[in-house]
Amino acid sequence: MKITREMVAHVAQLAALQLTEEEYALYTEQLNRILEYIDQLQTLDLQDVPPFRNWVPRSQVYRDDTPASGLDRKRALSNAPLHDDQYFKVPKVIGGEP
Repeated sequence: MKITREMVAHVAQLAALQLTEEEYALYTEQLNRILEYIDQLQTLDLQDVPPFRNWVPRSQVYRDDTPASGLDRKRALSNAPLHDDQYFKVPKVIGGEP
């Protein structure tokens, strides 16, 4: 599969990014180079290669899942740049023009 400028533009729109023509060209080239490298990896014969296992010995460490109290509303909102004393205020990012 070959990445096209239109594909990059579509992803940029979904991410609400405004790219220059140079960035479209750069990202298209870089993504195609990544796919070419993946194609090279696909040609490797890995039939006799065992699955990777972590070579650092570790034991599974679990902690008890115990409920704890969370932050109160005033403390949670204390570092928020915008709030209305009850909720965080954030810019609209869904459904708007980039």
